[in-house]
Amino acid sequence: MPMTSRTREALQGYCCIAPWVVGFLIFVAGPMVASLVLSWCRYNPSEINGSVRWLGWENYRKLFFDDPLFYKTLAVTAKYALVSIPLQLAGGLALALLLNRSLRGIWAYRAVFYLPMVIGGVATSLLWMWLFSPSQGLINIGLSKVYGFLGEDSWMSHALSWPLLFLFGRLDANSLLPGWTSSDHGALNSLILMSLWTLGGSMIVNLAGLQSIPVVFYEAAEIDGAGPWIRFTRITLPLLSPTLFFNLVMGVIGSFQVFTQGFIMTQGGPNDATNFYMLYVYRNAFEYFKMGYASALAWILFAIVLVLTLLVVRSSALWVHYEAQNR
Repeated sequence: MPMTSRTREALQGYCCIAPWVVGFLIFVAGPMVASLVLSWCRYNPSEINGSVRWLGWENYRKLFFDDPLFYKTLAVTAKYALVSIPLQLAGGLALALLLNRSLRGIWAYRAVFYLPMVIGGVATSLLWMWLFSPSQGLINIGLSKVYGFLGEDSWMSHALSWPLLFLFGRLDANSLLPGWTSSDHGALNSLILMSLWTLGGSMIVNLAGLQSIPVVFYEAAEIDGAGPWIRFTRITLPLLSPTLFFNLVMGVIGSFQVFTQGFIMTQGGPNDATNFYMLYVYRNAFEYFKMGYASALAWILFAIVLVLTLLVVRSSALWVHYEAQNR
């Protein structure tokens, strides 16, 4: 029976997507199913036989009732998310508003702010390790110069140092310099501050959303006598809400997957202050070789992120405005 043109076209389409389908099954769906099975088992690949032993609920029971580090790492990650996500949203929006102007050479400023997004996470972590270094870091060297100019015991030096010491800890009892990642108190706050380095990603998405808003809305508001604040709250924010919603969802997912900073810069310390959840999963899998337990941790994280994402999606009906809704 001769092949029809429609069947031939369908086969060509399947052949085109076949590499992706095979890759998805091997590198995504396969490992996910394997990790789900392993989460109910004990599996240590470092052992000679490397056998898999069925445990049932044991990994999950141990996780919830016998592992204080589970709650500690989850709390550290939640605190990071609760602070970094609003800062990313507000900072990205502020940058987009500043760069949404028809000025000569504005493309260069946009490129500069977006540039950190294309730098690898390891390179970024090494750069900020140098910046945060208590003795050789550029930040503390600059602060010591400023304190020396103002006077170590002057009220101006103490006024400048107080918020830094409050947020990032004290280097030692006799110093006005912050301890940054070497301080128990300031290590997590330092990594949150470092997260602002990648505001360019949120900025570029917000910038695209701002440029899609019709100018006629602003022109009509100006004719009606609306000031900048009214135009921002009644036009910009409602029409930009789908973009903010996208950034919020991606921020929730990304903040619970933070790993590189804690692994490269602080190794989870000091005193587990930056021991993120993903770092704990990594250590159980590739340092302690508890693959079954690490798989259980990973699936709990999947459930947490899924629930949070669904909550954000459900809440979007209350604050996200889509232009098609008014048509």
